[in-house]
Amino acid sequence: MINKVTLIGRLGKDPEKKTLPSGASFVRFTMATNESYKDKDGEWKDSTEWHNIIMWRELAERAEKQLKKGGLVFLEGKITYQKYEDKDGKQITFTEINANTFRSLEKSENSYSANSIPPPVETYYPASAEGKNTAAKIDNPANESDDLPF
Repeated sequence: MINKVTLIGRLGKDPEKKTLPSGASFVRFTMATNESYKDKDGEWKDSTEWHNIIMWRELAERAEKQLKKGGLVFLEGKITYQKYEDKDGKQITFTEINANTFRSLEKSENSYSANSIPPPVETYYPASAEGKNTAAKIDNPANESDDLPF
């Protein structure tokens, strides 16, 4: 059986960190995912789903430092259901995603923009099986040398 969720969306608020008496820390935040579709009249409609996210321990520590409201994030986890009783004695059930991995999809200050040129790529290929050295150094991905072993 599989209980796996993969989401790409934007944070609805900054992760809020809390620590249990046992010392285990966690963060909670909301995340929005969007999709566009055509209705029966051919008009484009947008649909937004909101998800409750929880992360534990080291992942929570990382999320608190790296994720911010509005930021684009990829995450994986599992669906869990939490139950509690409100002040009137009514049973409340809510769904949350217990994330076990995430990656911020926001550009960092060190990333390259679409207009910048990345540093040269250098790749070395080993000698061929016959002992003849056919190694080729590629300084530019567009290099179309006949010495390449493939």
